[in-house]
Amino acid sequence: MNKKKHGLAPILSDVSVVLILGSMPGEESLRKQEYYGYPRNQFWRIISQIQECTIPEKYSDKEKMLFNGNIALWDVIGSCIREGSLDSNIREEKPNAVIGLIDRLPGLLAVFFNGKKAFDSFNREFGYQLLEDRKLEWHILPSTSPANTMAYDDKYSEWRRIKKILRSAM
Repeated sequence: MNKKKHGLAPILSDVSVVLILGSMPGEESLRKQEYYGYPRNQFWRIISQIQECTIPEKYSDKEKMLFNGNIALWDVIGSCIREGSLDSNIREEKPNAVIGLIDRLPGLLAVFFNGKKAFDSFNREFGYQLLEDRKLEWHILPSTSPANTMAYDDKYSEWRRIKKILRSAM
């Protein structure tokens, strides 16, 4: 049975300097209508460590943490067919208007991809050269999904790049 999924709206402010792009929210995130809503996903733990604060309990406070940190968040894929939550099950993907969002953020310095699937989808649809043409730094970070069994400290050491960009913008 085909299960068409539709993503979530972006979280951003006009002063965002970092954009994090995921692939497509998993089942629990879509059910809750919250980014990284699956409790074992390490995204919010990593972002709170970057922001040097505790992980907020309420989703609205997690969104505020992104706003206050000048971090924008969205997904490359706007809709797709997928059984379950695994990126490897994504088919018939349709992109979000990521380039339009990038162009709306005049202070944007860097784009970070939460996992290789997010980058591959972006590159196939838009081409990474587009980021270089706009003089944006970009990095593929290890996925925060529990399906990625890399040790947390190793993931965080890669994700710390975001902190350097945020500090350079101060």
